Amino acid sequence: MSEHSTYVMAQYECPLDLSTEVRPLRADARRNQARILEAADEVFAAHGPATSTEQIARRAEVAIGTVFRHFPTKAALVEAVFIDRLRRLTATAAELSAGPDPGAAFFTFVTRWAELSAVKHAFADALARDGVDVAGAAAAGEYVRVRAELTAAVGALLERAQGAGAVRADVGTAELDALLIGAARAVEHTAGHPGVRRRTLTIILDGLRPRDGDAVPGAPTP
Repeated sequence: MSEHSTYVMAQYECPLDLSTEVRPLRADARRNQARILEAADEVFAAHGPATSTEQIARRAEVAIGTVFRHFPTKAALVEAVFIDRLRRLTATAAELSAGPDPGAAFFTFVTRWAELSAVKHAFADALARDGVDVAGAAAAGEYVRVRAELTAAVGALLERAQGAGAVRADVGTAELDALLIGAARAVEHTAGHPGVRRRTLTIILDGLRPRDGDAVPGAPTP
């Protein structure tokens, strides 16, 4: 059996384990891993997460075996790309938090988060097709830590925006998260129609702006 065939078999046989401890990589291995992640992110953005690993290897200019040494399964690569996107989104939240306009920072970030959540659904579907227990994987390992960091960053943005009077005071992070699930589905539904998507998100997010007499019964959920 060829090396390529062995790796292809591993792609479907090796389960996704987000809690596995990994050893620190050498400098050249870190560079290769970064190139693979960057290439995969670009290819997935253009063609979706069902794109072949061979195409990603070509974009990264590495051998297919190098890809599978870093990411033993296609599912592991998809998960790694999504976690990397979450990290970058968290960094964006921290950067926006330092800006002079808390309201603009909040709504800019929430729009990006809704768009990323739509991508998350596509990635989750791809993982499920590969036989991954998506709910179980999301409840353990690196995803949990990165998601917690993102939630904290969003909470800070929300608190600043509410303090500035730009967001209604009766919204907590739990309500915001639930709202964004719907917004993400709207983004998916309007794919290919950017004008409709933009107006739909504007309508949804407009409900977060303060209005007299619009208080929701009960306290916001942190």
